[in-house]
Amino acid sequence: MGKKKHGDDPTKPIDIASSDPGNIPCRARSKRRVKSKNSISKQKKMLDSGAFQCYLENLWSSFPEDKRTSFAYLDCLWFAWYRKASFREKVLSWIKRKQIFSTKYVLVPIVCWSHWSLLIFCHFGESLQSNTRTPCMLLLDSLQMANPRRLEPDIRKFVFDIYRSEGRPEKKQMIYQIPLLVPKVPQQRDGEECGNFVLYFINLFVEGAPENFSVEGYPYFMRKDWFNAEVVDRFCERLDSFGM
Repeated sequence: MGKKKHGDDPTKPIDIASSDPGNIPCRARSKRRVKSKNSISKQKKMLDSGAFQCYLENLWSSFPEDKRTSFAYLDCLWFAWYRKASFREKVLSWIKRKQIFSTKYVLVPIVCWSHWSLLIFCHFGESLQSNTRTPCMLLLDSLQMANPRRLEPDIRKFVFDIYRSEGRPEKKQMIYQIPLLVPKVPQQRDGEECGNFVLYFINLFVEGAPENFSVEGYPYFMRKDWFNAEVVDRFCERLDSFGM
């Protein structure tokens, strides 16, 4: 699990009261510019939120348009800010603009307790009784020993509030019963690689997500042997080549 260094807080808001982070250029989101000496493939500490978001936006722009039409992604700090009661309604209003109920998959990077993981909403626009396109959630975590399910209470409240803010007709009991699946995915080698792994999870999931996700087909490709850590290193080098 990534540890805070020199007082760096990866979840510290920029100016949430007056700014929509979706409109902040990625270079302005980080207190440091991502230069060659501290690029993702070379630095040895956990990615802060500014650097992560820059890499995410560059990665997203590299996907073909036909892939992106099935996906949406949330800003990497929205979940952390949602957990702060004073910011909650503003975050929900930003999510509403994303129209996630008309998208097959929604990628939700999470940074919590100085650790990155990836939450994915699947088929939220479908009926909760659907068998072919199962509304569910995936939580991909490269540090299983940290107990990813400790996030479940916050995730379930987050999802319920999203449904509520959108005026959806589903009942609270049904929303709280949406499956939260935690596949056993490849694990990081040290305490600082979690952000790199989340970016690679996103890359592979966008490339390989099934047309219709079903719990019956789970875990699909998301297994312990999905990839090895050396592949993540090469992926990070490719991200650096995009130019930050």
